Amino acid sequence: AAASSLTESTVTVEGQSLFYREARPQQAPRLNVLLLHGIRFSSDTWLQLRTLALLADAGHRAVAIDLPGKAWPRAREPLALRPAPGAFLKAVVEALGLAPAVLVSPSLSGMYSLPFLFQHGHLLKAYVPVAPICTEKFEAEQYARVETPTLIVYGDQDVELGQVSLSNLRHLARHQVLVLQGAGHACYLDKPEEWHRGLLAFLQQLE
Repeated sequence: AAASSLTESTVTVEGQSLFYREARPQQAPRLNVLLLHGIRFSSDTWLQLRTLALLADAGHRAVAIDLPGKAWPRAREPLALRPAPGAFLKAVVEALGLAPAVLVSPSLSGMYSLPFLFQHGHLLKAYVPVAPICTEKFEAEQYARVETPTLIVYGDQDVELGQVSLSNLRHLARHQVLVLQGAGHACYLDKPEEWHRGLLAFLQQLE
């Protein structure tokens, strides 16, 4: 029998049907990991990259969702999101029974994960931002008040978002930094082995 099982399903959150993929270990999970995605990606990214399987093999419950309105016209539409992004993510975490969750948030999904971090941080076990957008919308003092353990990830070739997000996120009280050498904006795709090694090592510290 496989060490983990992979399922696909939908869950209704705030009146929207959300598709998600889930990998579960055979035993009771050590941690619950929720994977978001960037603008050109979906939950399928984490399936193809084997992130879901590797997390489950390491004993964690891993869930990757498709954010609503995936074919975003250049990210204009989500700014008018109903409900608010932070509240929406809270509803997702509760609907899927993921609290406390480790939240992995690349790129565009920062518009969801950052409000969630500040408004509903008690539902988070840890935060793994991967060069997310919207980091400049919050003050250094706001970041400094957040107690959530954070692994800041970016590729050293990501000259725009990588540097901007790092300069803002480094104000978080409890953070570590993982730089993927030779990797661009979607650094986990460029350096999957280093990404998985760093993520799994971070999760191990949390247990």
